[in-house]
Amino acid sequence: MREETCVANGLRFALLEAGPADGTLALCLHGFPDTAWTWRHLLPALGTAGYRAVAPFLRGYAPTEAPAPGGYTNAELGRDACALHEALGGGRPGVLIGHDWGALAAYRAVAQAPERWRCLVTAAVPPTGPIPVDLFSHEQMRRSWYSYLLQLPVAERLVAADDFRFLERLWADWSPGYDGAEDLARVKEALRTPASLAAAIAYYRDNPSALPEATTDGKQAGGPPLLYLHGAADGCIGVDVVDAARPFLPPGAEVAVLEGAGHFLHLERPAEVNERILAFLDRHSSPA
Repeated sequence: MREETCVANGLRFALLEAGPADGTLALCLHGFPDTAWTWRHLLPALGTAGYRAVAPFLRGYAPTEAPAPGGYTNAELGRDACALHEALGGGRPGVLIGHDWGALAAYRAVAQAPERWRCLVTAAVPPTGPIPVDLFSHEQMRRSWYSYLLQLPVAERLVAADDFRFLERLWADWSPGYDGAEDLARVKEALRTPASLAAAIAYYRDNPSALPEATTDGKQAGGPPLLYLHGAADGCIGVDVVDAARPFLPPGAEVAVLEGAGHFLHLERPAEVNERILAFLDRHSSPA
């Protein structure tokens, strides 16, 4: 994989890239607490298939620049994705892949500029309506405790304490049994500075409902073909949310629940996730 940079939506983004420069863009967006390295299994597979596979470090995650406070709304994340497409893919529609916050950014980008995207793949956070599905169920509130803590003024200090022990516990809870040491080392590196840590937390403060609506009208009507993936053992967003979200899926959307996988399913089960994504793209897209 190559490490590159790109200016989009007024920010300089750090990127990981694989595949031919003239291939169809496959833009892969990470979530919290994570980095572009989360796609280290998928990017080479997409590149081998002929796509220009690109994973940016999202705004605020070093080495990408951190904008001023207030610049982390879900709408702004969608604009980032569209601007990256413009800078990297030009007028040819691309493939958009997102996990966690990256999924939310992807939904927004498709709503903002559907003509830019020929296929959409998301994982761990399904599209929702104006009121996030099951957000206020007792079980989901227990899982979402961290998002309420991140609203507190002391959140930066609590998250950074004891070499980011807070983030280690989140990964352990969200993907039980997965050894995320390699990934967490990258996350800590990306959030080591106060500005970057504040940026990652600002995603929650600028979107206090924790699961912002996917579209302006509350329904993913039309748009590109969608593949949605979810881990049955996800400790962050419970698998029960998948059924509750089905009314908000576009017609013909494909849904796959991976038994035994947690929140970071693309890292826990990379071969299966890669295979599902590539098969979906074979049906709906072309790298040329």
